Amino acid sequence: MKRTYRTAVMIIAAVVIVSFFLASGGQGRQNNPASQRLPGARPVIDAGRYPTIQAAIDALPDEGGVVRLPPGTFEISKPLKVTKPDVLIEGAGTATHIKNINTEGKSALILQHPSGGDNRKAELWRIRLANFRITGNEKSGHGIEARRINEIFIDGVTVSYHGGDGIRLYYCYEDPRICDSLMTYNKKTGLNLIGCHDVVVSANQFEENHDAVRFIDGFNLCMTGNNLDDHLGDGVVIENSYGSVVSGNMIEECAGTAIVLDRDCYGIALSANVIAHNSSGGIDLRDAHGCAVSANTFTISGRDALRIGPNSGRITVTGNNFSDSYLGEGKVKRGTSDLAAAGMVLKGTSDVTVVGNLFSSVRPKALTIEGKPSKRVLFADNVLTDVASDHNKLNASLVKDNLETTK
Repeated sequence: MKRTYRTAVMIIAAVVIVSFFLASGGQGRQNNPASQRLPGARPVIDAGRYPTIQAAIDALPDEGGVVRLPPGTFEISKPLKVTKPDVLIEGAGTATHIKNINTEGKSALILQHPSGGDNRKAELWRIRLANFRITGNEKSGHGIEARRINEIFIDGVTVSYHGGDGIRLYYCYEDPRICDSLMTYNKKTGLNLIGCHDVVVSANQFEENHDAVRFIDGFNLCMTGNNLDDHLGDGVVIENSYGSVVSGNMIEECAGTAIVLDRDCYGIALSANVIAHNSSGGIDLRDAHGCAVSANTFTISGRDALRIGPNSGRITVTGNNFSDSYLGEGKVKRGTSDLAAAGMVLKGTSDVTVVGNLFSSVRPKALTIEGKPSKRVLFADNVLTDVASDHNKLNASLVKDNLETTK
């Protein structure tokens, strides 16, 4: 009897102990963050686990998500397509290299609503591309082609050697951002913005595309802190736009013109840029009104550092420096074969303020008057050193208080 009692007690004790440990273990798992899953969380897609990058992108749920691209070189012969919103495609820096080998003019990466429509109902929202390299060839199309993507964000992306544009945004209407990226050696435009609104283009580098940046039929471009060098055409071309600012950029050695405003531009500020050694001109206001050109440095411009044409007017020009490569003590940095430094040209314009600028050793003149006489020009408080100038030929204008010296 006693033995039976002891056996029963031992069994009960064992059950209690096991129950305690099971309860403790369950509670431990419940308190372990690694064993839990955040409600609503979707898995991150590792493209390295899929047969193609497109298969990884297609695995995204309709609500969007993240595709991580591994390091490596990945050849594609037809466009990668993203057709869902709220997507992040992110690589491992330039170690992730997407190489478009297509020779039929097709783009490398296309972002577009699945309907393929061209209206406000065929838009996607919030797609980000980050930290990878994408290249093409002279017979391929655009590098990145985004059509009607609102709040697109491109950062840390290298886009090179495409037969079309490097990055082409078509009616990406709401708040596009292109930052900290590199656009080089594309046959057409490095960054082509068509019909976009409230755009930020900041801290990018553009090298030896045809044109660096084109901003067409949009408004409110904020382009700041970019470096543009060695383009085969123009630097920045803005057409049919208003309310934009191009500020704090370095624009050097374009075969064309550094900045062009054309086709009904108005209310644009071009300020604090260094515009150096561009062959066909610095700033050309072809069709622009109500614009300010201020605090720019125009140095060794091949011709027409600033040109205001007959279809432009109501322009403020103030605080700019037009100069050659003078270093002081009678010395210039550039040799005799590279001494070109141009001044300003007015051609049949009107209502222009030219105040507080410095013109030094520019040729042929600090101010050149072309075509029909310009009207209502205020040319005052400027310093002209070692230059000839036509400012005293301005009729129906006010010319006063300018300081003219020789070096």
